[in-house]
Amino acid sequence: MKTSYPEKVGGWKVKSSHIAYENPWIKVTHDQVITPKGTDGIYGTVHFKNIAIGVLPIDEEGNTWLVKQSRYTLNQYTWEIPEGGCPEGEDPVNAARRELEEEVGLKAAEVTELMRMHLSNSVSDELAIIFVAKGLSAGQQALESTEDIEYKKMPLTEAIAMVKRGDITDSISVAALLRICL
Repeated sequence: MKTSYPEKVGGWKVKSSHIAYENPWIKVTHDQVITPKGTDGIYGTVHFKNIAIGVLPIDEEGNTWLVKQSRYTLNQYTWEIPEGGCPEGEDPVNAARRELEEEVGLKAAEVTELMRMHLSNSVSDELAIIFVAKGLSAGQQALESTEDIEYKKMPLTEAIAMVKRGDITDSISVAALLRICL
């Protein structure tokens, strides 16, 4: 008797699956699989419980704001656009507004979706939604306990130049700044 396994796109079949690790932000799953070519294999996936949110603020003079913060996984400081997470059930536009104010103390009259992207689709399902924020006014910065953020206002052209020089390597920031050029 032939065993039937649930099939995924591309001919992958899942023989078994178990959660290897889980915390409030991610769930890591280890699967025993049959590959599209019919061989036995394994696959590990990381499920993100939040949507990644990026916000590119642009004022009337063509300036933007970048944040400098330590990134634990890289053990270094990085320059990025304001970013954060959108928990399930929260409107991504509201999350973008919240992150912009929390990180750089700005409110936005207009928040428009710029793009969506998958950040590492070979091992994770993390979705990022990137917004442009305009009609900026002063708000109240309110950093979380995990954030050690400094921010800097600069011409948008300088932020784009930082990407081109390799000074900005964060994927959401690179995508946003290069996309805004188109």
